[in-house]
This record gives sequence, structure tokens and C-alpha cells, in this order.
Amino acid sequence: MAPTTAFMSNNEEEEIVRPVADFSPSLWGDRFDSFSLDNQVAEKYAQVIETLKEKARSMLMSASGGKSLAEKLNLIDIVERLGIAYHFEKQIDDMLDQIYNADPNFEAHEYNDLYILSLQFRLLRQHGYNISPKMFSRFHNANGKFKESLSNNFKGLLNLYEASHVRTHGEDILEEALAFSTAHLESAAPHLKSPLSKQVTHALEQSLHKSIPRVETRYFISIYEEDESKNDVLLRFAKLDFNLLQMLHKQELSEVSRWWKDLDFVTTLPYARDRAVECYFWTMGVYAEPQYSQARVMLAKTIAMISIVDDTFDAYGIVKELEVYTDAIQRWDISQIDRLPDYMKISYKALLDLYNDYETELSKDGRSDVVHYAKERV
Repeated sequence: MAPTTAFMSNNEEEEIVRPVADFSPSLWGDRFDSFSLDNQVAEKYAQVIETLKEKARSMLMSASGGKSLAEKLNLIDIVERLGIAYHFEKQIDDMLDQIYNADPNFEAHEYNDLYILSLQFRLLRQHGYNISPKMFSRFHNANGKFKESLSNNFKGLLNLYEASHVRTHGEDILEEALAFSTAHLESAAPHLKSPLSKQVTHALEQSLHKSIPRVETRYFISIYEEDESKNDVLLRFAKLDFNLLQMLHKQELSEVSRWWKDLDFVTTLPYARDRAVECYFWTMGVYAEPQYSQARVMLAKTIAMISIVDDTFDAYGIVKELEVYTDAIQRWDISQIDRLPDYMKISYKALLDLYNDYETELSKDGRSDVVHYAKERV
């Protein structure tokens, strides 16, 4: 941090030392400011997607009706990893509910397969089912440790590794599963064939449970394309759906970028971060589906504004100013603006304007009252 000095007059000069943070400029320039959605292209994509969607729905219905546990789990896993599960939430929920409530046949091969059992555990946990990790004890030896005979079951180890990341506090068996699977996968990764080697290396760097869904989807599409047993309908569906949804995301990012550029904080508040694109990307980790478009744009703008307020506190304001700033924000009243120093007036007005815009926008469908609750939480 590089301190800067300012002066304020109040009978006598008072020196103010501001510990200004030296934030780097934005990497993106104006590349996202303008994007025009081609409605004709989007419509063509949507038409093809609708046909593929019905074919995928038929696959899920068929699997639900009479396929093996392994086939059901694999289909759900692939649909989710390809990023198209949001089209079939009810079907997937029904299938998982069926799997969870089925009477287990512990003598069956599937219930003694590390790959299948790990996949079942992870999917059920991720969908909120209270499933016990004790099932993994069947892979222990007489000493209560994971059997070394599993060390060459690389697909099973990969699924055990991913399952271990949905553990909760105190689940020692999953802590052991993580250590066991990690050690063997790290040792095997350089010697595995693609695409399994790529999957293992990627998972060790970033587990599925801790990843950003759309980033993981983009990665998995390229991996699944190399799979000899890939389903061409699902793959084409995933590619087209990803591209169509990305068009919407670009349109949203363009809106956020233009709003940010119009505020001109880069010029008027040079002490603050210029990170609007990163703020939008953050929202993608919360919800990427098309029905949340309005929420993404609003959340991105809110996070960007919070970053300005945060930097005002951490990288520029002094205690006396910040006490008044805090009080003014809590009052949500434009008449408070005259209490603030000039540089704070800029962000204060922008904050109030933003929430007024939200109120106007949400009033169109009778939801303006939520802005009141949002203000209360600030």
C-alpha cells in the first residue's frame, strides 16, 4: 500500500494519510461492452435443442423404468456433468428418490463395486439425501483400512475421491478415503491413458464438488467427446445448449459492463477496484441457468457496488468519514448525501440509485418489497 496525503480545513489544517491500495487495472478493457444477440441464430439453436431435449428425456424415462443401478447412475452423472440437468430436474429427482428408497441387495455385484457405490453416494449426498458413509466399510480389510487390491481400480478410485469431497465433519471413513484415493491416483496419473489420465489430473487439481459448474461443464464436454462410449445425442445437446446459454451470459455481461462504464468509477474513484467482469463471473457460480438471468445481472451489480464500498473502507476512508458513511448507508436517504465528503457522495448516490432501479424493475411483477429486505441486510 502506498500512503497518500490530503488536507481538510477546520480552523486548522489536519493532515490525512490515506493507505491507498495499488490495485491493478482491469484486464478486460471494453471487450464486453457491446454484444448483440443474434435472435435468428438463437432461435435455430433452440429448435434443435428442443428435439434433442425430448430424446434425452426419453432416455431418462427408460432408465428410470428398467435399467440397472449402474446405468441409472451413469446417465444421471453424465447429464449433470454435461450441464443439461436443469432441463430434467424432476426426472432426476424422481430417479434418485427411487434409488435411495430401494431395498439394497447387498449380495448383488453393484453393491460391491467401488465405482458404482461411490457414484451413488456422491449423487445422493449432492442432492440432499442423508446417506451414511458406512457403506464404504465393505472395502476395508481386516485391519479396518482400505484394501490395497483397490489400487488398480482407477475409475473406482476416481469416484471414491470425488465422493470423499462431500463429507461432513467427523466422517473419518471419508477422510481415509480421500487420503487413500489421492495417494493412488497421484501415483497412477502419469501412466494412465487419455481421457482417464486427463480426468484424474483435473480432479486432483480441482474436485467436482468444489468447482464452478459452468467451467466444469465446458471441461467435461471436451473430455466426454473423447469417450468411446459417448452418447452422441447427449453430447450434441450439451454443446448446443452450452453455446445458447453462453449467448445469454454474454448479453448479461454486456449489460453489466455498460452500466459500470457509465458510472465511471475508474476516473472518479481511482482508489477502488475495477472488477465488474469478475463480479459477474462470481454470479455464475451461484446460478447459471437461463431462468435466473435477472438475478445474475442484479447480483453482479450488487457485488460490484459492494466492492466499491469495501475499498472505500479498506483503501481510502478514514475513521471519521467512515462513521458518517456507515450511518448514511444505513438510513438509505439521499438527503444524507450532504453530510459526506465529495468522494463519498459519488458511491453513495450510485448505491441508492441502484436499489431504486431494482425497486422499479421488480415492481413490474409485484416484487418490489424484496428490496426493502435487501436494504435491511446491508
